[in-house]
Amino acid sequence: MVARGEMARFWSLESLHTVSSDGGAEPSALVDDNGSEEDFSYEDLCRANPRYLQPGGEQLAINELIGDGSVVCAEALWDHVTMDEQELGFKAGDVIQVLEASHKDWWWGRSADREAWFPASFVRLRVNQEELSEGSSGSPGEEQEEDTGRARHKHPESKQQMRANVVQEIMDTERVYIKHLRDICEGYIRQCRKHTAMFSVAQLATIFGNIEDIYRFQRKFLKDLEKQYNKEEPHLSEIGSCFLQHQEGFAIYSEYCNNHPGACAELAGLMQQRRYRHFFEACRLLQQMIDIALDGFLLTPVQKICKYPLQLAELLKYTAPEHSDYDNIKAAYEAMKNVACLINERKRKLESIDKIARWQVSIVGWEGQDLLERSSELIHSGELTSVTRQGKSQQRTFFLFDHQLVFCKKDLLRRDVLYYRGRADTDAVELVDLEDGRDGARGPGLRNAFRLASRTGDEVHLFCARKPEDKARWLQAFRDERRRVQEDRALGMEISENQKKLAMLNAQKAAHGKSKGYGGCPAAPPLQSLRPIHQRHITVPSSLPQQQVFALAEPKRKPSLFWHTFNKLAPFRK
Repeated sequence: MVARGEMARFWSLESLHTVSSDGGAEPSALVDDNGSEEDFSYEDLCRANPRYLQPGGEQLAINELIGDGSVVCAEALWDHVTMDEQELGFKAGDVIQVLEASHKDWWWGRSADREAWFPASFVRLRVNQEELSEGSSGSPGEEQEEDTGRARHKHPESKQQMRANVVQEIMDTERVYIKHLRDICEGYIRQCRKHTAMFSVAQLATIFGNIEDIYRFQRKFLKDLEKQYNKEEPHLSEIGSCFLQHQEGFAIYSEYCNNHPGACAELAGLMQQRRYRHFFEACRLLQQMIDIALDGFLLTPVQKICKYPLQLAELLKYTAPEHSDYDNIKAAYEAMKNVACLINERKRKLESIDKIARWQVSIVGWEGQDLLERSSELIHSGELTSVTRQGKSQQRTFFLFDHQLVFCKKDLLRRDVLYYRGRADTDAVELVDLEDGRDGARGPGLRNAFRLASRTGDEVHLFCARKPEDKARWLQAFRDERRRVQEDRALGMEISENQKKLAMLNAQKAAHGKSKGYGGCPAAPPLQSLRPIHQRHITVPSSLPQQQVFALAEPKRKPSLFWHTFNKLAPFRK
């Protein structure tokens, strides 16, 4: 095995050091539109707040606090959905009490009266831990009024210090984030571009996405934050206007987050080869970056955009209504929450197409174009009676996706096997609610019926539900389908052809027992029984959750049993 120092020397011989065409050294940093560079060196940042940069620094601080008897709580950046009893499930914004942080990837914590392991990369520690009560949970928005009321009774000086703490954390983490972005652009991208025999332009675009655009944007954002930051009295800083001024610019994160699953897959493929592993490690060493793998660095923009709402929620908590920055902070919190929700919605779409592809592969006798050619989400499913023009009734199972309704028939012997029987284009039909017994063309005795009539032709589909409440759910589902189609168009939500092809390819491999998992992410950890507290380190989940962020993200809508029914009716065939 090649030692790290030997790797660095090996790649130095391959011109890994930055040298320009005239023999002079290249600039050590990208510059912004004004030609200026960061004012903070790595050493400055370490001196200011070492735990943000040094590996294990946060863990040591947490364990010291826990050892002193303090309550340490963290807020969830994303949902963590798990069916494994050794893992702690939670929703974005939930508060988890951290009980042990001895492992860098998995921490032991408590939420909703349950203790289990949870992925450390899914949470953000709150700054003012002394304000948190043991066992608390809930989203920032839900806690805001109660927290503000409690804070009013605190001593004014204490509240000012707490606001100063949050402001300082925002500034420190922003400076460190800029350092990480610069390291990615200079330590990895620049070096990769020099080695054209190893990396194509398309590969680099897949791995790094638009992170250079994010770097330039964040530099401008940080400069505006610095102008509004009051070094002498941080609690008087007025940074809310900076978020409002740049809120449209944060939209560039959507492209990066959409690209991230593909980046994981591409990078995982390269990491199978020894020379690429050595190359990336040499890049990290020569740039003097902290001991985090490239996939960890590429996750930082995703974490960052989800941290902003949590940071602003905590800042609002300690900002008095009479503070000059209160209104701006409140508006900034809502704005950044909307940005994060939009990104979560896009990620939900990507997870949804993976499930749709696997479902389609499981259907017997599928005909016509793939579902993913037009659809990206299941809206509703269930059984209906289809009535033909001749008055013949057929029991079918229906799946309503955006843009189309798919008809399937259950196998007579194996009721969990489905056969394809057709589809209807919901963009080209009109939904008509029928009163009981009023459809004279096909008999007066129809109950709980509705009709899909073509806007351009004579095609008509007539359906009957078993119960009035079943019919009501279907009518609402069709209304939801039209609304979501319109929302997707307004937001410009489109799934790339490459992502569709990848989802279908993985689904086909899964059907033949060769699935590698969506986006090249590791599989879920195997089920293990929990050990006594002194043996917990043995039961740490075996998977590394960093790259599973989006595969685990769930929609911000009400919980639904659609996918459960979906999978139950059409299990994946091996």
